[in-house]
This record gives sequence, structure tokens and C-alpha cells, in this order.
Amino acid sequence: MSAPAGTQATATPPAPAGVDLADPGFWRLPEADRSAAFAELRRLDGPVRFTHRATGRSFLALVRHADVVAASRTPEVFISGPGVTTPEPARWVRTVFGDSMVNLDDPRHADLRRIVSRAFTPRLISRVEEDIRRVAVRIADEVLDRRPEDFVTAVAAELPYQVICNMMGIPERQRRQILAQVNHASEHTGVARGRLRVPGRGLRALARMQLVIAALGRERRRRPTEDLISALVTADVDGRHLNARELGAFFSLLLVAGVETTRNALAHGLHLLTSHPAQRALLTEDFDARIGGAAEEIVRHSSPIIQFRRTVAVDHVLNGTRLAQGEKVVLFFASANRDEAVFTDPDAFDITRSPNPHLGFGGGGPHFCLGAYLARQEMKVLFRELFTRMPELRSVGEPVLIPSSFDHRVRSLRFTF
Repeated sequence: MSAPAGTQATATPPAPAGVDLADPGFWRLPEADRSAAFAELRRLDGPVRFTHRATGRSFLALVRHADVVAASRTPEVFISGPGVTTPEPARWVRTVFGDSMVNLDDPRHADLRRIVSRAFTPRLISRVEEDIRRVAVRIADEVLDRRPEDFVTAVAAELPYQVICNMMGIPERQRRQILAQVNHASEHTGVARGRLRVPGRGLRALARMQLVIAALGRERRRRPTEDLISALVTADVDGRHLNARELGAFFSLLLVAGVETTRNALAHGLHLLTSHPAQRALLTEDFDARIGGAAEEIVRHSSPIIQFRRTVAVDHVLNGTRLAQGEKVVLFFASANRDEAVFTDPDAFDITRSPNPHLGFGGGGPHFCLGAYLARQEMKVLFRELFTRMPELRSVGEPVLIPSSFDHRVRSLRFTF
């Protein structure tokens, strides 16, 4: 429901004492403390406004499941164009590196998504499914042979990265070079030196990576093969295909979003199944019946992406709260996934939870995660391979987390079998 033009946002409730989502210190708190703070925020009458002390800029925190879903599914009101990260990407950065689809609105977003969606042919999807199985088998072989200690580098990061490189047709000789650039770019996400660090700060790394991808795109346009890069640069959707900057931006999105989020979900998943032995027993006694529910519950419970922001395009009323044009709102998926109004005993890890309308892949609408199917398949196939061949596989100790307001990142996780 839209508000009359010219109205101003009404007063918002004050934040509970000690809760400041704009303070980098909040994101260094133990996870249980942050979860309790979000529970307090969900009990208030409406969204709370938080202000960044360094900039004076404020945002409204959408922490309830219903609010996040409503904002996600009203893209004409809650727009992504100014940028979905905090702070928003600088205009010159977007000019140089191209616009990621997450930072676009229709019609540009719809045009790019249509090109990408058309490239995912049934034949390509079938090859990707087979490839996930091959890569999972190889990773399990290497774990048994080399007995590595860190699950993140040896397993959780390796699977999605190799699958995406195979899907895109990245030559083997260039993969380690690209991975180094991805790691350098993504290490600037999180909290450091008393401030929030955000995706995209490793601009040199992104530039080097996109130069490699642009060169591959030019080569595949001349000599196409059966990979996703070829499909994207030779597509003819209403006379359009991805140009070099669009291809680079899409590949960056795939790597930084697709690899990072799946990596974190896999690492959190192993730790959750280790620390909840009864749930693990349920899974292994009937893997086929339970792995789908386990994958969904891992994503809900761990919420690999914590939040995205939107900008209010017109005066609007959201579930009783009046919002003014130009306001910034932040959609906290991690809080929505623990909403007591939607999930019974939300802090519990329950692989039999049904229904499970989590927002781990977004709240719906045009920006629902393109890689949701791929991430689900990777989780199902990898855990099947690992638990079948290494029944005693388990994490050791607590995961080492990187403080971040953006993603629930695991730096390392010791494991044994």
C-alpha cells in the first residue's frame, strides 16, 4: 500500500539498549549475542533506525520475515539500483567494472537475467549435475589420500569453485590465478580496524580477474565451445548478448557470491551435523529422504548472506510502517530466518522442519538467487559422497569466523574422519 505523496516517515521505536547494527563492534559480538539482539528487535512495533557514526547516514532495519518478503517482492518500491551493499559502490567503480545484476532494476535487470537464464539450457544443467558428482568424488579421494586438516580450503571452497570454473569453461592453467584474485577481493569483506569492510574493496584483484574473463569472452565469441561463457557471449536474446564488462561482472558475481556462499553453507553444515549428533543420525539412516530437508535447514540456520540493502523509490507503507522516498532499508535475512512468527523453536537445528520458508536465497521477487538450484545440488551431492565414504567425518572445535555484517563467513574449520 503506497502512502500519499509528500508524507514523511513516522517516528521509529528506539533500539534496545546496547544494540547498534551500524556499529562495527556489534558484528564482533558472539553469534548468540547478535541472535538475541535481533530477537529483541523483532519484538518491537516496527523497524528501528540506525545511523553510521562516521557518515551520519541512516537506514531502517527490516528484521521480520514478513517485512523482508514484502520488500523483496515489491521491486518497484524497494529498488536495488543505488547499490545493495553498505556502503553503496561508488559510481566510478560501477562504470569501470560494470554493474552486477544485484545492483540493477528492471528493465536492465530483466534483460540481463533473461540472457543468463536462456544460457542455462537443459543440456548445460545436465552436464553441471554430472560434473558436481565427478568433482565431489575427486575431492573425497584427495581427502582420503592427503588427510588435510582444514575443511574450508580442502573441501568447502574447492567444490563450488571447480564446478563454476568447469561450467564457465575456465582453462585449468588459469584457475589458481583467478582464485588468488577472488580471495584477495573477498578478504575485504567484514569488520576490521573499527570499521565495516565491504565487498569490492579489492579493486585491483577484481580488475585483474575481469581482464582474464574478458579475454576468454573474446576468444569464445570467435571460437565458441559448449560452456557457459560461450553461451553468454553468443546468445541472441532480442538481439542481445553479454558484452565484456557484463560478462566480467557476472563472473565476479558467480565467484564471490556463488563460491563464497556455498563454501560457507558447507562448512556450517558439517559443524551443525557434528554438534547435533541426533540430527546427523536422522540424516544418515535415510539419506535420500532427509538430505533435501537437511540442506534447507543448513541454509536457514546458517544464513550465508546476512543482509542486502534497498532504497525506497516512492513514499510507501510497509506492514503498517510509513516509509519516505529516498530512505535506505536493510533486509536482514539472518534475522528473518529466526522469526518466531514463522519458525517454531527457530534457534533449533531441525532437518525435519516442514514447512521451511527460509530466506537464505532471498525473499523472492526478481532478485531471488539464480544459483539456488546449483547450491542445493552441491550440498546434497557432497555430503552424500563424504558421509558414505567417511562415516565418522566430523568437525573439530568451533569454526573460525570472520566478523562481517554482510556474510556469515567461515575462515577455517578443522575436521577429521
